[in-house]
Amino acid sequence: MSSPRQPALPEPRIVALGGGTGLSTLLRGLKEHTPFITAIVAVTDTGGSSGRLRSELGILPPGDIRDCLIALAETEPVMKQLFQYRFPSGSSLAGHCFGNLFLATMCKVTNNLETAIAATSRVLAVKGQVLPATLTSANLLAQYEDGIIARGETKIASSTAPIRRLSLDPPTCRPVPAALIAIQKADLIVLGPGSLYTSVLPNVLVEGIPAALAASPAIKAYVVNVMTQPGETDGYTASDHVRAVIDYCGKGVIDWVLVNTELPSGAALARYREEGSEPTSVDRKELAVIGPRVKEASLLSHNNMVRHDPDKLAQALLSLIN
Repeated sequence: MSSPRQPALPEPRIVALGGGTGLSTLLRGLKEHTPFITAIVAVTDTGGSSGRLRSELGILPPGDIRDCLIALAETEPVMKQLFQYRFPSGSSLAGHCFGNLFLATMCKVTNNLETAIAATSRVLAVKGQVLPATLTSANLLAQYEDGIIARGETKIASSTAPIRRLSLDPPTCRPVPAALIAIQKADLIVLGPGSLYTSVLPNVLVEGIPAALAASPAIKAYVVNVMTQPGETDGYTASDHVRAVIDYCGKGVIDWVLVNTELPSGAALARYREEGSEPTSVDRKELAVIGPRVKEASLLSHNNMVRHDPDKLAQALLSLIN
């Protein structure tokens, strides 16, 4: 007689906060395991195509949002290629991505980035939802240890001085209500991977988000970057990352720290070291003092870039729920 069939586990509700390449990498892995994904994206970018559209059209920067939409899209490959197409030099559109222009146009048509994202999500058959952290146009401010203040993500990322304090201008940025609801209902909340000061922390500078994270019953994990980032996390260890997040979110917000234990190949490591980047050191004793539990895993993608593998990252994070 066959044993009774076990009921399928419910698909988890996951919220991921960040921006840049790290967030889209995470989303590509997660979407293979659950449709209940909410990406909360920082909207403080001032560089490249996003920065130009922001200054010329007065809209929030669309680039990181575009990457997240494509990462969660279930549409035909040609549509993904279309939204990632970057116009070549020699034209007035040089440097712009078609997806950025599409989102910018939708913002003007709908008068709101949130509704523009929802409309674009339908075009791309997005699994889950993508939300801006705030609808307020704000700039990042970084005060360095020497007292100098830099304004704008691009300038902050290009500096080499240690950052003392990060803030938003204006400081009273309200969160998108749907983001707070997603945090409240989540089973797992993930911060990172991504640029610590210009992709991850801008989300928790938005009023109400740190309190929502603290109040959520979800398991909360921080993904430590594989490599240090010149100009942002030079010399940072895993515990330095965690302390920075706690400094802005408060104690008790991080339950788990996920760290990579696999070293890049010699050639890749040499290439990154030429750019001033080193593998992020996992200082286990310091992490134990801080308090969150640590999960170590082999998370590298085996290609020319030293980055997280989407599926390995998703599997490691989902294991925390179990």
